[in-house]
Amino acid sequence: MRQTRRRLLRTTGVALGGVGLAGCGGQSGDESDPTATSTETATDTPEPTATETPTAAAAEASADTALAAQWTVMRARLHDAAALGRAGDAAAAATLVGDVFARFEEAAGEYGAHEGLESTDAEAYEAFETELGNARSAFEGGSVDEGTGALSAAAAHLRSAQESRTTESVGEVFTLYVYASRVRNVDALARVGMTDAAATVGQAVLSDFEQAAVHDTIESASGEAYEAFEGGLEEAISAAQSGDAEAVHEAALSASGGVVDAAYELVSEPIAGIGHLSLMGAVGFDADVAADLGGPGLDLAHAAGLNGYRVRVRDAAWLYDAGETEAARAAAQSIFQHFEGARAHEALEAASESAYERFENEGLQSLVSAVENGDDEGVDEAVTTVHEALTTGITTLAGESGAVLESGFFRARLGDAHERYRQGEGEVAATVAENLFALFEADEAGFHEALESTSEDLYHTFEEDHLAALPDAFREGDDEAVRTHVSGAMDALVEFEASAGSTPVAGAAAATYLTGRACDAGVLATLGATGRAETVAGDAFGYFEGGANGFHEAVESASEERYEAFEEALGTLRSATTGDADAYDAATAFADEATAAVYAVVESGGGGGGSVAPLVSAVFAGFENARVHEDLEEGDHEAYETFESALTGYVSALEEGGDVDAAAERFAGATRTAFFAVAGAVSEAPEMTAGGGGDAGGGSGDFEGGPNVVSGVPDDADHVVDMKAVAYDPAELTVSVGDTVAWTHAGGEPHSVTAYEGEVPEGATYWASGGFDSEDAARSGWEEGQGYVASGQSYVHTFETAGEHAYFCIPHEMAGMEGSITVEE
Repeated sequence: MRQTRRRLLRTTGVALGGVGLAGCGGQSGDESDPTATSTETATDTPEPTATETPTAAAAEASADTALAAQWTVMRARLHDAAALGRAGDAAAAATLVGDVFARFEEAAGEYGAHEGLESTDAEAYEAFETELGNARSAFEGGSVDEGTGALSAAAAHLRSAQESRTTESVGEVFTLYVYASRVRNVDALARVGMTDAAATVGQAVLSDFEQAAVHDTIESASGEAYEAFEGGLEEAISAAQSGDAEAVHEAALSASGGVVDAAYELVSEPIAGIGHLSLMGAVGFDADVAADLGGPGLDLAHAAGLNGYRVRVRDAAWLYDAGETEAARAAAQSIFQHFEGARAHEALEAASESAYERFENEGLQSLVSAVENGDDEGVDEAVTTVHEALTTGITTLAGESGAVLESGFFRARLGDAHERYRQGEGEVAATVAENLFALFEADEAGFHEALESTSEDLYHTFEEDHLAALPDAFREGDDEAVRTHVSGAMDALVEFEASAGSTPVAGAAAATYLTGRACDAGVLATLGATGRAETVAGDAFGYFEGGANGFHEAVESASEERYEAFEEALGTLRSATTGDADAYDAATAFADEATAAVYAVVESGGGGGGSVAPLVSAVFAGFENARVHEDLEEGDHEAYETFESALTGYVSALEEGGDVDAAAERFAGATRTAFFAVAGAVSEAPEMTAGGGGDAGGGSGDFEGGPNVVSGVPDDADHVVDMKAVAYDPAELTVSVGDTVAWTHAGGEPHSVTAYEGEVPEGATYWASGGFDSEDAARSGWEEGQGYVASGQSYVHTFETAGEHAYFCIPHEMAGMEGSITVEE
């Protein structure tokens, strides 16, 4: 089995969680400082043991300070995990601990959090990793107290390491910044409408602060700063108790501002500024997930994307049944291609690795092979496997909302059945209806129970009056009965979706239905039924314009850009059904827009409580007026530009429904580099990857690029091919003998560039990333971690033999990632 970066991380015993839970603060319940042990508070940490602690007078900003700031952010996130556990969400706490561990493992470099801790105190390093593993195991087992205790010990090791690499006074200041980040969590909770939880968390922070040693530290620094922090925290609690989120926001900013002011009184300006940047980084993590806390969040959007795949895989089977083998293969591969670059990719793997593996390998890859081989039984089995694997992921991610998504899937499948009936396939339509009845009776995704508990009348109308009657109506060719029962079943489900879920949940179901109808139009056009295809596309457009259970208004409100792209894609589909373009390609493009629209609605705060963009907007406003602003610009102008650009991009992503995960990653990486820039040690900063994080996988550590895999793109390259998530761009290239081609990583996981041994010109030397002398060797080498081309790297080859050279990417071959180089004399 190929050892992917994610799988390798899991072998350590800690799952790689998504960014989706990072830094989210306590949701509710009693919240205690995770850095406090049962006998001492967070500030009463052990004396440093690895190195002699410098005196306060000798404390100057350095790469050590920047390293310590990274641990400040980690301490804040450990606190968040403990809060999640105490709030009753032990599973979320376990996931967050996994994310902290994974990021720690990836933080390479002498001054990266990982190697830096190991070199500071090997025993503390080992103990820290052990305690993280203990915490995750405890939370997974439901033992919150044990998990919180393990986090307390882990955080104490970080605090001790901070003092070892800097001074005790610097450690105290960084602890104050951890408290400031906790107050900003109160703001995040209130921002998404969870004001009761915000008040509870705020009270816990106040209680911890009153007992902590840093209480006296900030008071001794400045009476005004002390009053600003404690008074602001008390005002935030009061405002939260009154349900006034805006007042909470202003009070939280005032409280954290008090910490910033105190820091400048306690330590040198660069060190205080670095601490201020660490607070900004912590708030950045909070904003990435705050929308999840107030209602349906990113997990719902991920599940909606997977639900669309459940619908689309049936199109491949339909096209296959119709004898359109190449179109069926393309339909299956289009799912694979989208999934490889989709935001739901990591989410499904984190939710259920077995479901992820079954979906990709036993499902999609088997489907492509079965279609190519004309294996009828294999096609059916693969479609069933895809459905079952995705259902597992959907129900895990969406929880109770899974029943509403199932309703959207049922509506899409009823639409499929009706179209098959219209094409003269009454028996096929009847079988689809019977299969839906069986899924309903089996209570897949809790749909049966949810519908019945929502409304007995709707339940009886849907199942008894209409769904049960459809098979006979299809088989008997009774057009009127078919129309009556399809319409009746659809109407019942629309009413259920509207009553059982919030607008984002109902919108996610509507997106699934729209995906199904769009793809039906694409299939019909492919089969030559262009008139019907145009009607179906038009009906889908009308459904959306009619409101689609609030989805239309939600998308328009969330992002004007996303809304326009959505309608444009739907309009393009209508035009394509006339036969002037590839209608199924247009349908899949629309399906992608439908999923993106769900993300936009969720990330705009449509899940309940409002937008979280003001959290990061406040960071931007604070930075523009902060003392560290000038220090960063003077420290390293490029780092300053990168930080400000990442911060601006993050705000835009939150406000406009962009890729928030990617924007958050870039901001996190830019913030870390900024620590070093202010410290005057930017050359010591760990490298940023394309995604903005630290060094990660591919080409280092457990992965090797091999001969001709280089950093960047060589200046002497005659041609450049971008390697995207699942495609080479351009896929076909014509060059001259002696030309050099560089394949550069432009997106997705690590890739390979591997020649098909039987498809290179006679006399040509075999070529592949990794320097292998045969295709078999290249495939075997990949399994052992060789031949990887990762982010920031390129594979370079000079062509000396004329003719056509065909090649492929080993991990993405089944997704159609292939290319060819034509070499001319």
